Amino acid sequence: MIAANILKVLVPAAMSFAIGILGAPLLAHYLFKYKVWKKTTGKMALDGKPAVEFEKLRASGETRADTETRTPRMGGILIWASTAIVTFGLWTLARMFPIPLFEKLDFLSRSQTWIPLFALLAGAFMGFLNDLFDVRPSGERGVRLRTRLAFVTIVSTFIGWWFYAKLGITTIGIPGDGTLAIGVLVIPLFVLVTLGLYAGGVIDGIDGLSSGVFSAIFMAYAGIAYFQNQVNLAAFSATLVGSILAFLWFNIPPARFWMTETGTMGLTMALAVVAFMTDTPGGGFGIVALPIIALPLVVTVLSNIIQVASKKWRGKKVLRIAPLHHHFEAIGWPSYKVTMRYWVIAIMAAIVGMTVALLK
Repeated sequence: MIAANILKVLVPAAMSFAIGILGAPLLAHYLFKYKVWKKTTGKMALDGKPAVEFEKLRASGETRADTETRTPRMGGILIWASTAIVTFGLWTLARMFPIPLFEKLDFLSRSQTWIPLFALLAGAFMGFLNDLFDVRPSGERGVRLRTRLAFVTIVSTFIGWWFYAKLGITTIGIPGDGTLAIGVLVIPLFVLVTLGLYAGGVIDGIDGLSSGVFSAIFMAYAGIAYFQNQVNLAAFSATLVGSILAFLWFNIPPARFWMTETGTMGLTMALAVVAFMTDTPGGGFGIVALPIIALPLVVTVLSNIIQVASKKWRGKKVLRIAPLHHHFEAIGWPSYKVTMRYWVIAIMAAIVGMTVALLK
């Protein structure tokens, strides 16, 4: 039984990695063919003004601005498409050929994987629209941020309601104390967590950075779900890891393509769901562990908040550039050093967070 469960987690992960590796050249071909990149350079700062320091950084060395108009966007398609192909493919095989192997590998279930899969694809769809507008010849800057935030809020409100009304989730796990009853407040809590994670998606700013971080995060939650005997959820998370690692293979500098919103929005929304499902539904502490496991995302969001608050109330910046990973670039760290050190931190945070999430 244990061996069968391990195969159920590892085989889909290997499949999604293989599909991603095989599908990436085809995706890259069409992204280059249709010139799926920004037609004009330029970035706005957090306060809505031109990002002067960022443009200086991009105008020098390995981070030259011309990569912005020569590197395709929408690479996140590889992640959610590979995951969807494996998920629905194994489900189809289990029904067309109901042999024990295929039935065991099928991890699409109403109780564990419908909601995170819905969140992944919903976020990927809105992110795809944003990226599509972002690469038009007119040079428009994607879907308005307030529209994207409204979308995340609406979808997460629905999912939060589903947790509360349909699954009866009214508590969160607290290490040492058991649980904390919050009742209907589980809905706004889920909305806030999802919005916070989505804000952390701006970590997709250096080749290889976001994919390395996200792979460590979902690997941790795959492990947590497995030890909670939520094997289908573990298989879904592991499948995402396989897809993300395939993307990372082609995103290592110099990146073949960038993840952009169709990847980060889907991943962050799915992550919020997985964190909640590994909390009281799994008898663990998935929510409390989230700030630890997703530490690089948390630090990214906090650095933006601190930068904006400091500029507004003190009239000066704390960081050369926000978020923090660009600050390290601005003070002279090579981008590969920033990326690899973030990977190290992400892996260690995942290990510590797993420990916290599985405490009894």
